[in-house]
Amino acid sequence: MANELEIRNLHARIVDGEAILKGVNLVVPKGQIHAVMGPNGAGKSTLGKVIAGDPGYEVTQGDILVDGESILELGPDERARKGLFLAFQYPVEVPGVSNANFLRLALQAKRGEEVSVSEFYAKLQKALETLEWDESILTRYLNDGFSGGEKKRNEIMHMMVLEPTYAILDETDSGLDIDALKLVAKGVNAMRGPNFGALLITHYQRILNYIVPDAVHVMIDGRIVTSGGPELAMKLEEQGYDWVKELAVAN
Repeated sequence: MANELEIRNLHARIVDGEAILKGVNLVVPKGQIHAVMGPNGAGKSTLGKVIAGDPGYEVTQGDILVDGESILELGPDERARKGLFLAFQYPVEVPGVSNANFLRLALQAKRGEEVSVSEFYAKLQKALETLEWDESILTRYLNDGFSGGEKKRNEIMHMMVLEPTYAILDETDSGLDIDALKLVAKGVNAMRGPNFGALLITHYQRILNYIVPDAVHVMIDGRIVTSGGPELAMKLEEQGYDWVKELAVAN
């Protein structure tokens, strides 16, 4: 059985709208972290949402496979139970629901069984320690009144407790100061290992100073046009995206 997240010739559009993904091919093996970079409007966030099963998008061609099994016919909750996790670019606020209660329900839904209080809090404590966070965050309502940095940090805490097989991190570095960025990176790096793979979607190279990717892919106009190692991100930082756009036109 393939131990990878595979995106195979994926075409997708906004429901009743324009095409955004135009033949994305990408493989993220378990045990690796891959970065997807590209300019605004390239389709990076759309790719993350389509993988997670956002109903606002329609797949018109291609496939998404988790460990060799197509997930196209599965809803977002079923995909989550298969081990997928999406950290949102703009996490949703849910007043009235505490962070801890939401997270325990999410963990039980993922597993399909009751999770003991002792096990749950052991996972929470480990995540809080890694993220250098006080327990008071657990009783606050989910993302309600959180700063941008707290929301992103909270997403990483959820990922650490839920222990997905594959995570899609959509612009997790957006709006973070350097201290918050380091903490978020610390949480992601704590997840690294043979049973975890991640797709890190970002505009900027700076987060890759702290989460060093195994591969970097550049998306232009709805498809991957070039791939390489961490040095590719450095080249983009120095030279911008114009040379990649020219490459995309040439191909």
